[in-house]
Amino acid sequence: MASIMSSGSASEGGGGADLHVDNERKRKRILSNRESARRSRMRKQKQLQDLTTEITKLQVGNRKLVEDIAAKEKAFAEVDAANAVLRTQTMELADRLRFLNSILEIAQVSGYSVEIPQIPDPLLTPWQVPRPTQPIMASANVFLH
Repeated sequence: MASIMSSGSASEGGGGADLHVDNERKRKRILSNRESARRSRMRKQKQLQDLTTEITKLQVGNRKLVEDIAAKEKAFAEVDAANAVLRTQTMELADRLRFLNSILEIAQVSGYSVEIPQIPDPLLTPWQVPRPTQPIMASANVFLH
């Protein structure tokens, strides 16, 4: 080891300035690398914070969507139940109508005179729904304000 140092010190005689320049370059490179590593760590930390914030926002949005879906499913179940009731009522009314029509056919076949009054159905002609007609009263001072 002494021989290595002695040979190194022998070459230092003429190249002391080169060694100093090399040491200065090495020191600058080390400082530059440290600064670069610090910036890299800061970038990664900011990216981690951004991703954490995005995760939180997405979780809140997801929770809201789950609540909306649950509310829609509940509303659908209610409408579906009401629809089932209406379907049942429709079938019952259709059965009653068939029964009444069969009674009328039996009466007509038996020779009885049966008058069937026409009952207007406002659902078939909504533009002809009977409405009470009331005159619209307007006064001149309404238009002054």
